Amino acid sequence: MRVAHTVLGGTAALVWLVLPGTTSPSTPPVAVAPPGPSASAAGTAAAQQDETDPADLVLPLLVVGAAGAAAGYAYVRRTRRARRRTTPPARPPDSGGTATGPRTRPAQSAAGEAVPPADAVTPAGPVVPSRPYEPGLGELDRQACAALVEADDCVRAAREELPFAEAAFGAQAVEPYVRAVREAQGELTAALRMRRRYDDGVPAEEAARRQALAGIVGRCAEAGRRLDAKAPGLDRLRAQEEAGAALGVAETRFRELTGRTAAAQATLDRLGEQYAPAASADVTGYVEQAKDRLVFATARLNRARQAADLGDTAAAAAHLRAAEGAVAQADVLVGAVERLAGDLSGAEGMVGAALTGAEAELAAVRVAHPATAPGERPAGAETGTETERPPRAPGTPPAGPGTPGEPGSASPGGPAHDLPPGELRSLVMHADAVLASVRHELTRGRPWDPPALLRRITVALAPVASGRAGVLPAAARLTAGSAVAAAEGFVATHRGAVGAPARTRLAAAGDLLGSAGLAEVVHADVLARQARDLAEQDVRLHGTPSAGTVEDVLGAAGAVLGGILLPGGTPASFGGPRTRGRRTGRPDPPGEEG
Repeated sequence: MRVAHTVLGGTAALVWLVLPGTTSPSTPPVAVAPPGPSASAAGTAAAQQDETDPADLVLPLLVVGAAGAAAGYAYVRRTRRARRRTTPPARPPDSGGTATGPRTRPAQSAAGEAVPPADAVTPAGPVVPSRPYEPGLGELDRQACAALVEADDCVRAAREELPFAEAAFGAQAVEPYVRAVREAQGELTAALRMRRRYDDGVPAEEAARRQALAGIVGRCAEAGRRLDAKAPGLDRLRAQEEAGAALGVAETRFRELTGRTAAAQATLDRLGEQYAPAASADVTGYVEQAKDRLVFATARLNRARQAADLGDTAAAAAHLRAAEGAVAQADVLVGAVERLAGDLSGAEGMVGAALTGAEAELAAVRVAHPATAPGERPAGAETGTETERPPRAPGTPPAGPGTPGEPGSASPGGPAHDLPPGELRSLVMHADAVLASVRHELTRGRPWDPPALLRRITVALAPVASGRAGVLPAAARLTAGSAVAAAEGFVATHRGAVGAPARTRLAAAGDLLGSAGLAEVVHADVLARQARDLAEQDVRLHGTPSAGTVEDVLGAAGAVLGGILLPGGTPASFGGPRTRGRRTGRPDPPGEEG
């Protein structure tokens, strides 16, 4: 643009100079006169008239000079700016064309190396290489949680499908796939344990925590890989089964569950009359949810049979798999009600024995430690020299057997042997108060909650009991087992909304459930109830957006919440992340049931 201005100014100056000489005179031509004085005088006058005044050249020269100076200043300024630039100039695209013209390829030398263009500017200073993107610890944590949820969902869906294949082909035919599920469960269990230690702050260094999260993701990926590897084989096995036979297996279980659901409703009504409302709170609404799953299964079985009659085996397999998942979850919901009835009956008969065993434990503690007897003061109380144990860090589970000074340890005198006298005395007094309140609860004449009473007894006695009274560990195992089973059933039937924290605590509770120490079993009960609370919170946050719609009436909303249907409407099948949604057979997405 500046060069154009310069050329325009020079052209204007040149026209200014040439224009007077090219203008034609307006006077008519004059005849040539003979030579003489008069002619000479006329020629002299004409010559004087044609001469240009020097003042007329001043303005054009000034214009030309100004234009040249402006062009020179612009050139110098552009050169200095290019030398001071620290970023490389924009490069043209490698290929193709643009709206302003075709793209050109960069020139190359004889050796094949790219030759920079002539107007390329070398950036000043050293070029710092860019560092690869490194996600933050929070992002890695979210990835690990997502991997845990996905791997757990894959294992649960695979475990749901195998019983239907086993019913058709026998246990020996499905043994390789059962083994694959078992191996995947082992990888998932290891990942969940790593996650539990991570939540407890182990390890503490950031680099080590990054490695721990990477290890969790790797374990989950391996679990999914094992299931993905066996998915094609299971498909080939189930392809040998006729559509009518497969539908018959699912329909047989469906009819069985229909009768059990009606019986479960009667059982739930009876439990509500016999025990306190809190006793059956864990299965509130389970019968209605089981009916919801059965409604969804009915619709899918009908669609599967229609597709089989039309010869569309892919659609029939997809609808059948969705129906199988719904039937399996209805079985879990009905079974939870049936199991609770047995747990309440067992706990009711154990409360009296637990009270007797707890009193025997306290009597043994008072004999071994006279300072805990009523009216006695612990040694050192007058002088203030009584030693106190440092408090346990929040969230830290009690140590296992053999750890001195912790509940459940195997020291000769039991846990009370390593406790300071003052703390032991307060624990014994608290246990006495708990036992008195339990006796009062039993004599009020109102319905009561047997597992809750057992839980209060075992929690109060765990810090001081030696375990000689075997009824206390048995009572703790009954309550903890009931809590773990209740949380497991809830997560299994609501896995579409439950996150990683609930699943992690549930896995930790399952690990502690097999411990021999009373304190460990009590801690398993605590973790299981925490897992249930977190899972219920996740479901409340997830909500049911389709409530009241046709989709909800046909049970598809519950199927999505239960993880029976994946996002997009495909049924969850045996397999890992790559293959569990393979049966796309085009079942209708949620909301399009007929």
